[in-house]
Amino acid sequence: MASEAMILDVDGPDGVRPVRVSSPSRVLWPRAGLTKLDLARYLVDVAPAFLRANGGRPVSLQRFGGDVDGEYFFSKNPPKGAPDYVRSVGVTYPSGRSHPQLVLDEPASVVWAAQMNTVVFHPWASRAEAPDLPDELRIDLDPQPGTDFADVVVAAHVLRAVLGEAGLTCFVKTSGNRGLHVFAPILPVHEFLEVRHAVIAAGRELERRMPEQVTTAWWKEERGARIFVDYNQANRDRTMAGAYSPRALPHAPVSCPVRWDELDGVDPASFTIATVPERLRTVGDPWEDLHAVPGSIDGLRGWWDRDVDNGLGELPFPPDFPKMPGEPMRVQPSRARTRD
Repeated sequence: MASEAMILDVDGPDGVRPVRVSSPSRVLWPRAGLTKLDLARYLVDVAPAFLRANGGRPVSLQRFGGDVDGEYFFSKNPPKGAPDYVRSVGVTYPSGRSHPQLVLDEPASVVWAAQMNTVVFHPWASRAEAPDLPDELRIDLDPQPGTDFADVVVAAHVLRAVLGEAGLTCFVKTSGNRGLHVFAPILPVHEFLEVRHAVIAAGRELERRMPEQVTTAWWKEERGARIFVDYNQANRDRTMAGAYSPRALPHAPVSCPVRWDELDGVDPASFTIATVPERLRTVGDPWEDLHAVPGSIDGLRGWWDRDVDNGLGELPFPPDFPKMPGEPMRVQPSRARTRD
């Protein structure tokens, strides 16, 4: 009924914080039979690993009015009535507009986000204290029709070698769907556009080594049955589901970090809000030391300059993205045309 609510006691920096969860029995994942309370308890269980990966960063919350099969919207700035342990930081969007963006710092703030009907958490690649300077180089390996997860795994291993040759140590996680996300910790000294160029340079090198299996082609009809390196995820205000974030898919999957030596045997569908807490207890967090030794993108920037000298320049931005300096003329999102 409408008044149904409960209090979760959540550990905070100065003791336990009571966090109200309204409608705890509301089903979020109908097929899996998982509720809002299941989500809140999951976030309490994984809070240390979740906050290592996503805390202290500008974050967008993907919030649902009903269950995950229904409509959603993205919440970026703190809503009215947010508790004092939920903070914000001013960020600049691609349009040049500045606005406060949510930052989650402790388990109670993450559970509060679940209370606000958040299912998916989308953290920026930069931290709140330096939002213009990414400290993570992120590469999204997106399988296209005709490819599967095994193809993505092969590409991820080659990408790891490519980034290693450029002087970067990288980590991998499942996307929570069919793809993989490869992250490399980097020194926060370059703006988003420079990091985007580094991602493009890595993607092009991967494409050279696997031309039949990998593509950087932005237009879908040019990709074929290959793994797409989605370089546009490196843009300012473009995000992907964070590590340990649930996904809005029927079986309640989680975007889950894995070790490189276990990747070949991974079944991404096995990582769900019901199974990941026990995995953390028994296996630990493969990303615990992700930021221990940040690297430099200078090697990849050198590859970018080499490619520019050889006639390869900027790749298309999303059509709804503000035009950037040096960007070529845009065309429609699809080059395909139909005639009556």
